[in-house]
Amino acid sequence: MQFAKTILKTTLLATALATAGLVQAKDLTIGLVLSVSGPFADYGKQIKHGIDVYMAEHGDTVAGRKVKLIVKDDTGMAPQVAKRVAQELLVNDKVDILAGFDLTPNAFSAAPLATQGKVPMIVMNAATSSVTEKSPYIVRVSMTLPQGSWAMAKWAAENGIKTAYTLVADYGPGHDAEQQFKKTFTELGGKIVGEVRTPVNTADYAAYLERVKDSKANAMFTFVPPGSSMVALMKGFRELGLEKAGIQAIGPGDLTDENELAAMGNSALGLITAFHYSQAHDSPENKAYTAAYLKAFPKDRPNFMSVGGYDGMQLIYKVLEQTKGDASGDAFVAAAKGMKWVSPRGPVQIDPETRDVIQNEYIRKLENVNGTLQNVEFATFPAVKDPGKGAK
Repeated sequence: MQFAKTILKTTLLATALATAGLVQAKDLTIGLVLSVSGPFADYGKQIKHGIDVYMAEHGDTVAGRKVKLIVKDDTGMAPQVAKRVAQELLVNDKVDILAGFDLTPNAFSAAPLATQGKVPMIVMNAATSSVTEKSPYIVRVSMTLPQGSWAMAKWAAENGIKTAYTLVADYGPGHDAEQQFKKTFTELGGKIVGEVRTPVNTADYAAYLERVKDSKANAMFTFVPPGSSMVALMKGFRELGLEKAGIQAIGPGDLTDENELAAMGNSALGLITAFHYSQAHDSPENKAYTAAYLKAFPKDRPNFMSVGGYDGMQLIYKVLEQTKGDASGDAFVAAAKGMKWVSPRGPVQIDPETRDVIQNEYIRKLENVNGTLQNVEFATFPAVKDPGKGAK
């Protein structure tokens, strides 16, 4: 009888251990909401490239869990589509983590679902300051527009720019960039001599640029969506002679996205920007990253969105290692707060108060380096928090 009881206990213990092992070994499913098609398809492609580079380097298993990716196309700036596909990922695919979100309106629309499901939501690009305030389960690894705009305003005010005209796209990131630049620049003694908000998808900036030229400002601070809008703006800037009129073009660094520089050509040469990442950033981590990226994707150039994808996965892996595989929302966010690592962009930290990224902001000038347009860094503001949340 005693022998039978011992056998039964041993069997039950073995079953319990096996069950625990199965739970531990359950796949870690990450649902990626990205622009795969439409006018912003390059955003999704770059983020996915960065994810792929990270997983090629670090494997597809973390804390004993195999990582499974499910990509859903939000088709571009389409918040209702983003919300629907995020819901499909949560309900049908039962993902452990939501990630991606290249555009602010799409991140806004999905945020309540993350809150309702208590699921971590890793924002890899969307840059409006308030994104992290839309859900306590959002952690952002990319940037905020106010970070670059604060650094740009500070550099401008300290380097002889007394007057500026602001030209920004009329949507969340443009508003953030404009408001932070104006606030910091005027606090430091600068004067705003004019301002205009343009339609997000406009292809003709001539009328707006004429106003800038007539203002005789020392600088034009601008933010429009990277891609065709930025190409049209900078070509107009050069063709209408604003540079010859002594107006310096300045703005946040996503204006000179490496993947768009070939389309811009020489029209953007000399543009001064503030940003957290450049392909030309001189560090061992970035040299290793760019080499791995270019080997995997020789037809593209690594840019800030790819680094957002890379660091998004880096955060997920580091958190899961710390929680021993627990990806539940509360455990994930608690572990993510205050986390530090060295990114291809430089040292980064997740702000324990805001769940936003703290990072260096570099002042760069667009130059032709051995036949390739590069954002060449020449000054650094270290460890910049999001000033849109009162940090600066």
